[in-house]
Amino acid sequence: MYTLSEGIIQERFPHRWSSCGSYVLESMPFYHAYPGSQCLAIGTTGCNFRCRYCSNAFIAKEAPEIQQGRLYHLTPRELVGMARKFNCRSIVFNVNEPAVSLPSLLEVAEEAKAAGIPMGCLTNGYTTVESTELLASIFSFFNISLKGISAGFNETYIGITSPGPVLRNIRRLAQDRHVEVTTPIIQGANDNEIDAIADFLVGIDPEIPWHVLRLLPEDEMKDVEYPNIQAIDAALQSARKKLPYIYFHNFISSEWVNTLCPDCGYAVIERFSLGCGGDQLKRLLCKDSRCPDCGRKIKLLSEQACLKSTQRILQ
Repeated sequence: MYTLSEGIIQERFPHRWSSCGSYVLESMPFYHAYPGSQCLAIGTTGCNFRCRYCSNAFIAKEAPEIQQGRLYHLTPRELVGMARKFNCRSIVFNVNEPAVSLPSLLEVAEEAKAAGIPMGCLTNGYTTVESTELLASIFSFFNISLKGISAGFNETYIGITSPGPVLRNIRRLAQDRHVEVTTPIIQGANDNEIDAIADFLVGIDPEIPWHVLRLLPEDEMKDVEYPNIQAIDAALQSARKKLPYIYFHNFISSEWVNTLCPDCGYAVIERFSLGCGGDQLKRLLCKDSRCPDCGRKIKLLSEQACLKSTQRILQ
């Protein structure tokens, strides 16, 4: 969050972090970036959305000044040092919106770049053109949360009048950054938008990985029933014909977490889901990012060293 001092916008609480820990990248979720690697996940406080169902409302909605006593104070150099110590391949900003902490993140990015550590983030994508370019300068891979595609849904459940900036920024970032998209489904609210969202993503890149989650009701909607898994799966059937990389997860033992070759259907990446945030790599079978059965190129942000280190079966 920012304050205006002598005509200059300044970050109110620089280098204050609400979370900092090592996690597998699949749990963020990123399915097509550095498979099987560890990341240092960090977050701050605050958000520019007011989602009625926010699962991190105690961080995103609570006033930042109230939270200062329970935050970590870590310099960019200390964060990068922790990433190295924990053998993290990347640093990923999650939990809340990165746009509220841009100055600190720019400093972290400078340290991370010097150390050869790429950065990724989870973002709602609701930023100005200028802020989006700053985000693109910091992060090389994004998971953008597209809550819904209609103005009515966004105004009722998210607190914004239009998803236009989010749609614009997905288009922009997908031009030269690795982009994955996540949509939480609320039955009776945005489940009727599944095909429209799929059509939008196909128009940008039919190989964009799309993570579909069932809403886990929290905050103002904590009394709402969990969406029906079978109903959402049925609603995804036509979308799966357009987008080969659709993943439906955040519940235990999901059957829709593997990456299938778009041409031959071979399972080139196998994963298992232990529920919300429990996704793990099982087997990575696409050496050199190609299907071992037909040779089709698989959309991955990866490196040979990372591929070789993760081609194993977890017992």
